Amino acid sequence: MTELGFTGEDYHLFWSLLALVVMAVGLVGVLVPVLPGLMLIWSVALIYGLIVGFGAAGLSAMVVLSLIVVVSVVKSVVLPRRAAAGAGASGWSQFGAVAGGVVGFFLVPVIGLILGALAGMVVTEYSLKGNWDDAWTATKATAKGFGISALIDLVLGMVMITAWAVWAASVIW
Repeated sequence: MTELGFTGEDYHLFWSLLALVVMAVGLVGVLVPVLPGLMLIWSVALIYGLIVGFGAAGLSAMVVLSLIVVVSVVKSVVLPRRAAAGAGASGWSQFGAVAGGVVGFFLVPVIGLILGALAGMVVTEYSLKGNWDDAWTATKATAKGFGISALIDLVLGMVMITAWAVWAASVIW
């Protein structure tokens, strides 16, 4: 960046601000299914470290960020599956939800993914059980599981950005 006139603190400040902006997009991605979420935050931190250097603070932050991503991936599978099973949803309804989500995404971008997934699940459950009440109960429980999972990811994303910010502050000052 010296060719652009950035040196020393300006160089680190530039990369820190750019990383923060992209991490904010990742945080939004936790709630908007089309954007990448926690993996974007983790990836930006990794790239940031490759550009400005890791040091002890960077290595510590990357360990924390990596552990959070692993916890998030496990949680993203366990919570919705538990919620679905607790409401009596079949394993097939997850396939129906994925198919409905894909179709919905192409029919109505972004929001169609969510609406299509719910429609796909409720239709699959109804076709298996023949009862709209049971199908709707299973669909609501699964949606609640995904919602709770997304809120947890939002908090985890904020923790990730905070851990990175401590590292970035040590680089800037």
